[in-house]
Amino acid sequence: MHTPDPLGDSPAGDRADASEASAQEPEGIGLDDEPRLSVAAVARRLGVAPATLRTWDRRYGLGPSDHTSGRHRRYGPDDIARLEQMQRALLRGASPMEAARYARTVAAPPPQRRSDGSSPERADAEDGPLLMSGVLDGADDELALVAGANTGGRGLKLSGAGPRTRGLGRAALALDSWSVQQLLIESMDGDGVVRTWQEMLQPVLRAVSERRQRSGTGVEVLQLLNDCASTALRSVIARAPKPENPRPVVLAPVPGENQELELVALAAALAANRVGHRLFGAALPREGLAAAVKRSAPAAVVLWADQPYYAAPRVLDDIPITRQRARAFVAGAGWSAEALPGHVELLGSLETAVSRVSATVLG
Repeated sequence: MHTPDPLGDSPAGDRADASEASAQEPEGIGLDDEPRLSVAAVARRLGVAPATLRTWDRRYGLGPSDHTSGRHRRYGPDDIARLEQMQRALLRGASPMEAARYARTVAAPPPQRRSDGSSPERADAEDGPLLMSGVLDGADDELALVAGANTGGRGLKLSGAGPRTRGLGRAALALDSWSVQQLLIESMDGDGVVRTWQEMLQPVLRAVSERRQRSGTGVEVLQLLNDCASTALRSVIARAPKPENPRPVVLAPVPGENQELELVALAAALAANRVGHRLFGAALPREGLAAAVKRSAPAAVVLWADQPYYAAPRVLDDIPITRQRARAFVAGAGWSAEALPGHVELLGSLETAVSRVSATVLG
């Protein structure tokens, strides 16, 4: 069964000659002595299917500018530049038609007529202002922006999601780690960590997990998304302003717990809020966690657990929280409020966790 390319918009029935996609032809030299690449080579370079490139050519005129009947399709530098801009816009959630307009405007002049005198099929061939979905706001001053474009799900169930969220989903499915990180960093710089987590990252993580459960595939997508998200969140921590609290907050998963991304998100949100912390990863054993709390003399300790098996109240007994006069918090789906000691507070959402911990250590 044909699977649509994450960045493409070609229907399942739009198939091209398989020999063209798989041919390993030597790359050509055009009349202007500039290197020209085959459709297969350009597809590999961009990480899309050859059928997607043919669709972009037929529908939007983003094909080889020197294409003539009876000759192999060759893309020159200007052609590839337009395709790269098309891909950039799609990964930020633009619709294919909007992305094509953007690519033709910022990368190169509109494509010329083909040698046989025909014009490429273009659903948006009329002249007019460039319309984008707000996803490239600030990238180019000449863009006129509108909201509410239909960008499509591209393989993930993201009902009601905005353009940036859909763009993040597309980038994850394309295994485009650079775009995933940049989209998250741009969002956190503009909207903050909490909003990016709630409205962008968490929905895509959920959709990717559900897709994996349905199909049994895509573990690499989930792993890449988690790794890129952790990198982006840690970049916020690295660039955060100087903390205002004299005693830090210790953040750590409970011993044995492997999941920690939500805890990293909490650390990033606290850092942006000028709350200093000591963040420890999942590999820290119980004795190491106890030593870290003792040496840090923290104002608060947050233990995170996703699995109930690891979220045992006895874990709290091994940590010298009371002797340090530190507030004790737990967070994550693994904890049960009924089983916690009276001096331990269960944190709910990321927004609540940031608010409660900040109020505790900053007064």
